[in-house]
Parts: sequence; structure tokens; C-alpha cells
Amino acid sequence: MTLALLNHLTNLKSSGMKKMLSLTIMLVAFSAMAIAQRYAIIDTRYILDKMPDYKLAQAQIDQTANNWQKEIDALQTELDKMYRDFEAEKVMLTPELKKKREDELFNKEKAVRDLQRKRFGFEGDLFAERQKLIKPIQDKVFTAIQKLAVARSYDFILDKSEGITVIFADPKLDKSEDVLRELGVKPN
Repeated sequence: MTLALLNHLTNLKSSGMKKMLSLTIMLVAFSAMAIAQRYAIIDTRYILDKMPDYKLAQAQIDQTANNWQKEIDALQTELDKMYRDFEAEKVMLTPELKKKREDELFNKEKAVRDLQRKRFGFEGDLFAERQKLIKPIQDKVFTAIQKLAVARSYDFILDKSEGITVIFADPKLDKSEDVLRELGVKPN
């Protein structure tokens, strides 16, 4: 049939008619390919929340972040006391002593800001801790998703947990439970 169609195309006199017919054939072919695509939807947030390793790593990160925040809060309390003391004594200080105390306040404030940036800033200690503890778990999930996609011949998999908004998803397309089984985690 395709050969006959091609022969008919070459016999057509009008190039406009040839273009129109070619376009129609391509459109039908692309539609057939689009219909043949297989896809699934997963929820990585749901998957991670069901994994004991992830819960343990997240608890460890939270504890570390709380400890660091307490450390910063203690330094901030010291700084606040230094400011109050300075304001109370400022009128009695000599210009040299006043300058020295202002420098101490400046340096202490800078130290607090630097520590906060070091611990919680972009690519700070908290970021490094997350990379160390969470990334291997995320990599396991990604590998399980890839195995599922290859085993079931999915053309693409959408993640409905973050970033991509899925307004409606047929629950039978959600393969999160299958990913958990691939990881050896029993869903509740």
C-alpha cells in the first residue's frame, strides 16, 4: 500500500497537492507514534517517605541542623548582650575604648553571619550533609525507576511530587508502589 501511495504521489501534477498529501501522511504517522508511547507517573516524595533509610538520613540531617542552629543562636545571644552592654556604657567610654568595642561588635557580628552562611548558606555544610546522606538514596530510587521503565517499556515517566504539576492522573498509571517493590520496601 505504501509503495502504491508513493507511486501515486510521483504521478500527481500539482506540487501543492503533493505537499498536502505528504503532510497528511506525516501527520498520520506521527499520530500513530504518539499513541504508541507508553508512560507512567510516580511520586518520588511518597517513595522516599516510605523508605526507612531516607527517614533515618532525614532525622540525622534535622538533628545536625538543630545543633548548628543552637550554636548560632548562642553566638547571637552573646552578640545581643555585647550590644546592650555597649549601649549602657557608651557615654562613659573614651573615644579609643569606644572604637575598640565597636570593632569587637563588628567582628562578632561578622563571625555570626559567617558561621550562619557556612552552615546553612548555598552549598554550605547542610547542603554537603544532604548530598552525603540523601543523594545515595535518591540514586537508588532513580536506578529502580530506570529498571522499571526498561522492564515495562515505558517511553517516559513523570514525577508528580515536585516541579511538574499533574492536574489529573489515572491512579492505575501511578507506579510508585512498583518502584518501592523494586527497592525491596513494603508499602503500607
